[in-house]
Amino acid sequence: MNLASVNLNLLVALDALLAEAHVGRAARGIGLSQPAASHALKQLRELFSDPLLVRVGSHMQLTPRARALRELLPGTLRRIDSLLLADSFHPARSSRQFTVMLHDHVASLLVPGLVKCLQREAPGVRLDVLPWHNPVSLAAERANSIDLFVSCTTQRISGFQKELLFQDTEGTVCRSGHSSASRLKTLKAFLSAKHVAVVARGMVQDPVDEWLGQEGFARKIALRVPSYIQALQVVSETDLVAFVPRRLAQYFAAALRLKILPPPIDPGEYEENVFYPLRALQDPASIWIRKLICNVGRQLACGANFRVKETRSR
Repeated sequence: MNLASVNLNLLVALDALLAEAHVGRAARGIGLSQPAASHALKQLRELFSDPLLVRVGSHMQLTPRARALRELLPGTLRRIDSLLLADSFHPARSSRQFTVMLHDHVASLLVPGLVKCLQREAPGVRLDVLPWHNPVSLAAERANSIDLFVSCTTQRISGFQKELLFQDTEGTVCRSGHSSASRLKTLKAFLSAKHVAVVARGMVQDPVDEWLGQEGFARKIALRVPSYIQALQVVSETDLVAFVPRRLAQYFAAALRLKILPPPIDPGEYEENVFYPLRALQDPASIWIRKLICNVGRQLACGANFRVKETRSR
């Protein structure tokens, strides 16, 4: 039998014919005319090389093949229905694993709030946070394993669509009680202060220094670290100064006793975007997790971020 030539509507007609053993009643049950039902029976007989229904006196009787089909057909139709119905996702009952790729400072802002949402709405779901890699250079296999990533890149990433998560800017950060804090708002004091530069893997310099260089300025670098979190920890215990994403500084300000100052040069704003694969645009589970992350991002944009509380005392 060539499946490509089979009309699935014939199986619906077959189900009705076998259940009723009567062409007229079967036709009424599935909304067909009696001639149409009779034509369907003729096609089914040819398809199965069996008469299926035979007249005995004034009644129609099922052949042995038809009786066997009557047992199998309801379950088969249910499976076909399931195959054709849109996939569904139930967070509360799911044990799905989601893989996201985030910069460490973005993870610090998003993951605590995201985990709270998961514990409340989907306690069986697992979240895997991957270390950051440039999405442009990701191997295809790795890219296919990622449900989404967050980046401030303005590049177009092949195979991914983006959605705004939140906007941010940069701020000057020093420890509370820093002797020069009040003067760091001026360009001269800012440039002459000793800074922590954040140079991530694969980068040559802190993006801030590249930006300052374009403006014709240079700051004094006393320390280079690979992450903003390390920079903030060092700043909280020394007289070094850092220039970091403002939302991150606000998040840790109380816990690390940090002072956030407006920079002497306007750095402008930038966007952090959620990138998600085109292959998962219609996947209910993928839609759910990115909506959840975007909701956490909107709370950040409204100032309702999940701040780290102060744990030290003096």
